[in-house]
Amino acid sequence: MIFLLFLGDTMLDDLQEGKVYEVLLVTASNVTPVGVVRRGDALEFKLFPGRSFEDLLKWPFASIQMTNDVELLVRFALNMSANVNIAKDGNHRWIEGIPGWHGSVEYKLEKWRDKLGESEVLLGRFIPRGTIPGSLKPVPVSRADCYLLEMAVHFTRLLVSGDHSLASRILELYREYRRFGGDSEVVDYIIEQVKKAV
Repeated sequence: MIFLLFLGDTMLDDLQEGKVYEVLLVTASNVTPVGVVRRGDALEFKLFPGRSFEDLLKWPFASIQMTNDVELLVRFALNMSANVNIAKDGNHRWIEGIPGWHGSVEYKLEKWRDKLGESEVLLGRFIPRGTIPGSLKPVPVSRADCYLLEMAVHFTRLLVSGDHSLASRILELYREYRRFGGDSEVVDYIIEQVKKAV
């Protein structure tokens, strides 16, 4: 049984203001997970340089889609293959079958400084113009998936920074992931790469 998510006229009403939601950002040539925060009738996010960043500089239109499939989020974060179909119409591309919005993106570029150094960051404001129909399977929250998401975040930071202290944190998360029944080839890939890096 599949639960059909109707977005209807409420647009963003079901998203709590100020809370970070992990979604998929679909741009002209790429799909990437991004954390968004609802502010009024828009979703705000930040992107560091990469394909989606470059896409939005050239073509400020995108789709934002929701999924409760953490493995799908991680696959896109790590540029691994994902079994999805991409549709296109006019200014927008989107993943077929999962709900979301299509719209335009206003942005400004700023310098970003953290412990990894200084970089340029795109501060985006996604304005929904219409909905993308789709459905989500009614799967309860898995504690293993929470660890998978955190593992992927630390792994991408390790790849960018080369900070080997992140490896021990990833291995701790992996032990908890396995304790809660997690079993995924995505995690096998992460652990294999972490062991090569240390």
